[in-house]
Amino acid sequence: MMRRGVVELARSGDRGAFETLASSAIDRLFGAATLILHDRTLAEEAVQETLIHLWRDLPRLRDPDRFEPWMHRMLAHACLDLARREHRARQTGELPDWVSGGDEPEPGVIDRDTVRRGLARLSVRERSVLVLRFFLELSVPEIADAMQVPVGTVKSRLHGAEESMRAAIEADSRLSLQGGLA
Repeated sequence: MMRRGVVELARSGDRGAFETLASSAIDRLFGAATLILHDRTLAEEAVQETLIHLWRDLPRLRDPDRFEPWMHRMLAHACLDLARREHRARQTGELPDWVSGGDEPEPGVIDRDTVRRGLARLSVRERSVLVLRFFLELSVPEIADAMQVPVGTVKSRLHGAEESMRAAIEADSRLSLQGGLA
């Protein structure tokens, strides 16, 4: 059955259809939440909150073809809400396998630990925009919708986050060359 049909069934209260939607999205949701929150426990909580909101609000989704962007918006809100409640970004999360494809990175590819340390140095808002853009592969207008901000704000945040990430990776590289990182 095509995805639209599954969404329509779930909208009408079909738990099996909703479980199908949830199970097909849960790994990406968890990966994105972990990258944003840098805490596996908070990421699990964000995904759980997202799934609860999806189930509760699904009958109000007007366009079944907009399910994924709507789901990503709910995840972004859940992550930001949790981060606000915690009043801090923890740095104990692990990155999913998408960051590095294997044991030996190709030349020019930044390793998982470097990316993790770089992301840890960013604010929750900076991590959020980077994860939505590069992990969930949302377009700038989709990110604006997910974060409920103007497109120009997303472009500005994305630029700032990329610059912050670049600076964090460069600082990490300098520390590594000086023997400051294990």
